[in-house]
Amino acid sequence: MDFSLLAVDSPAQPWTGRNDGDGPGHRRWWQAVATPATASAGVDPSRPGPAALLGFCSDEGVRRNLGRVGAAAAPAAIRGALGSLAFHGERAVTDVGDVVVAGNALEDGQARAGAALTALLDAGQLTFVLGGGHETAFASYLGVAGTAAVANGARLGVLNLDAHFDLRDAPTPSSGTPFLQMARAEAAAGRELNYAVVGISEPNNTRVLFDTAHSLDVKYLLDEDCSQERSEAFVAAFLETVDVVYLTIDLDVLPAAVAPGVSAPAAYGVPLPVIAAVCRQVAQSGKLFHFDVAELNPEFDIDNRTAKVAARLVDTLLR
Repeated sequence: MDFSLLAVDSPAQPWTGRNDGDGPGHRRWWQAVATPATASAGVDPSRPGPAALLGFCSDEGVRRNLGRVGAAAAPAAIRGALGSLAFHGERAVTDVGDVVVAGNALEDGQARAGAALTALLDAGQLTFVLGGGHETAFASYLGVAGTAAVANGARLGVLNLDAHFDLRDAPTPSSGTPFLQMARAEAAAGRELNYAVVGISEPNNTRVLFDTAHSLDVKYLLDEDCSQERSEAFVAAFLETVDVVYLTIDLDVLPAAVAPGVSAPAAYGVPLPVIAAVCRQVAQSGKLFHFDVAELNPEFDIDNRTAKVAARLVDTLLR
C-alpha cells in the first residue's frame, strides 16, 4: 500500500540503535523497521504478513481521568527501547509515524488514528499502536471496527491485559472509559462486545465497575488468580469464541517493580512471564488482528524498565 497517503501528524523518522554489523545475522530492530520512504512496494509470500506501527501521542485521556500525565512521550520511548533489540522475526515492519492529540482534542485524535488503522488493516497489515494513555484503546477499536472484516461478520474479541476494567461511565471520555464506549458502539451496530480482561485488581475497581462488567457479560480473571495454567485456560476459552482478536496491553497490569513508569503502578500485578505467555498464545493462535501497548509514562520510569518491558512484549507479539 501507499503509506504516504495516511494522515499522520509526525512522519516516521529513521530508527537508531546499536550496530554490530550490516549482515542479516547482526540485524536489530532499528535495521529491520522501514519508514514509508524506505518500505518495499511488494509483499514476499514466503514471509509472515507485514506489520505496521502507528504512534498515538496522547495525555488527554489520563488528564481527564485525573491520572499522572506524561504518556504522550511513550511512543518515542518504546521505539528507543525496541531499536537495539535483536530482530529475530521475519515480518516486514513499517513505522508510519504518529497521530498527535493536540490540546484537549482527544476525540478528533482517536478518530484520525482509527481511520489510519482501518486503511492499514484493510490493506492486509497486522497493525499495532504505541500509546499514549489507555484512551488509545478507543482509537484502536475505531480502526478495527471500521474494517471490512468486521463489517463482513468476523467475530471480534477484545482482550485486555489490565488491572482495571476501564468501564467508567463518565460525561467525558477518558482513559477510564474506552471499553464502555466500545460496548455502546457495538450495541449501536447491532452487535455485543466480546470483552475479556486478564489481571483485574479487585481493590482498584469499585463495586459499580464490577456490576457494569457483569451486566455486559465481561469475562475476567483477577490478578491473584493469574497463574500460568489458569491464564492459559482463560485465554484459550476466549479465543474459541472469536475470529479476530484486538489485544490491548495496559502496562499497569504488571507489578510496580517491573513497570514503575505508569499512571497507576500496581501493588500486586501479574508476573511478566504470565503476560508474555498470554501474548505468545494470542500471536500463535493466528487470530491476532491488531494490538496496542498503553500507559507507559517515561517521566516516572526507572532505568527505562517499563519501556524495555513494553519493547519486549512488542517483540514477542511480532515473532
